[in-house]
Amino acid sequence: MVRGHIDLPLTLDRSSPVPLTAQLADLLREAMRTGGLRAGERLPSSRGLASVLGVSRTVVMVAYQQLYAEGWVDGRHGSGTYVADGVDHGGRTARRERRERPGDRVRTGPADRVIDMRPGRPWASAYDMAAWRRAWRAAGALPPDDFPDPYGHPRLRELLAEHLRRARAVPVSVEDVMVTRGTGNGLDLIATVLLRPRPGEPPPRAGVEEPGYRKARGIFAARGAEIVPCPVDDQGVIVEALPDDLRVLYTTPAHQYPMGGRLPIPRRERLLAWARRTGAILVEDDYDAEFRYDVAPLPALYGLDPDRVVLLGSLSKSLSPDVGLGWLVASGGLLDLIAKVREELTDRTPGPVQAAVATLLERGDLDRHLRRMRLEYARRRAIIVETLGPLGPVVRGDTAGLHVVIELPAEVVHRLVERARRHGVLLDTVDRHHHGTPRVHGLVLGYGSASQADVRHACTVIRRLLAAP
Repeated sequence: MVRGHIDLPLTLDRSSPVPLTAQLADLLREAMRTGGLRAGERLPSSRGLASVLGVSRTVVMVAYQQLYAEGWVDGRHGSGTYVADGVDHGGRTARRERRERPGDRVRTGPADRVIDMRPGRPWASAYDMAAWRRAWRAAGALPPDDFPDPYGHPRLRELLAEHLRRARAVPVSVEDVMVTRGTGNGLDLIATVLLRPRPGEPPPRAGVEEPGYRKARGIFAARGAEIVPCPVDDQGVIVEALPDDLRVLYTTPAHQYPMGGRLPIPRRERLLAWARRTGAILVEDDYDAEFRYDVAPLPALYGLDPDRVVLLGSLSKSLSPDVGLGWLVASGGLLDLIAKVREELTDRTPGPVQAAVATLLERGDLDRHLRRMRLEYARRRAIIVETLGPLGPVVRGDTAGLHVVIELPAEVVHRLVERARRHGVLLDTVDRHHHGTPRVHGLVLGYGSASQADVRHACTVIRRLLAAP
């Protein structure tokens, strides 16, 4: 049942030293704990409640924002503020947890749901559908191109350059931006140009972080490169361990995949110095840099040295992989070489997709979506850290992105994954992201595609299995 309004005895004490905002948040919190407000019920508008209580609208809005950050309420675009799904009397998730032994097999059937906690999947269903439909209507009103530009639509390139300047503080010229079909497409174009075998020489060597992005290894290998695993630590790639004969190094400095390190400024400078000395090109994958928590942004490698870095990005984490759009930023003649190869391969990004994304950027819809999702993902991340952190395992990579790493002993990991699967929770392991013998063991816990209630339930399952003998 969804109410149009609430009729609760909310009384604020203006003589109290407790701020009105905190008082209101406490009263609403108590109503949700005791059942006065139930999951799915709508709270009054900030304007309406402010009028009833005789306070400024700001008091109500700040209280709502606090409850949102804590996971008590959800904001639905254009619809209002609702008690979050999964909250019942006592503030617990509404899902009833099974009382079972850790080794018991959970029956599966129509009533059971699988919770996917593997990394790389965003929460696509939260997008503003009115904005989405508006963007595609605008795209449908345009005629198809007779000869698609290999660089992409000029207007979209301008908007992407502005987006990168605003969101990542990267000084990008529109002439240096190419619209791609996503990160994989961009990587393949780079590999085609930079990793071509030279007559009479051994296969070119391409470095990939270890552990690192498996698809990057696969794309480089498919283009004939020898893959060189490059070790990382808790800050990112270890510069001193890099060999001098790499043509390309694929790196994720904003949030190392999967370990989560953020490459500090001094190490970024050493990495760029290594690239200048050896002649290597750094391929910087900015795959989830929009999502940061409690930390300041670090400058992109591309902005520090555009001549030695190619920057890749996409909408697969910020919006959805199904959109199939990304960007490649490279300066000098390299982008022209890539465009030439792209024409030879008849590779292109569909025009309607470009037009729709241009509308989302132009109207600010994508920026608003990113702001909402930063809050949403921060709440899910907090659930994981608060639930699993006190148990003792090291939690890595929780300052950014859509996943964390939970370090665990090697002998525990695979048994835990199998038992969690029986309980309806799908997990990923750090081992799977190594090219060679795994050096670090644990879980890569993604929280992008699961609801808050599901994240909490999955963490409860993991915690119970870890505590079992």
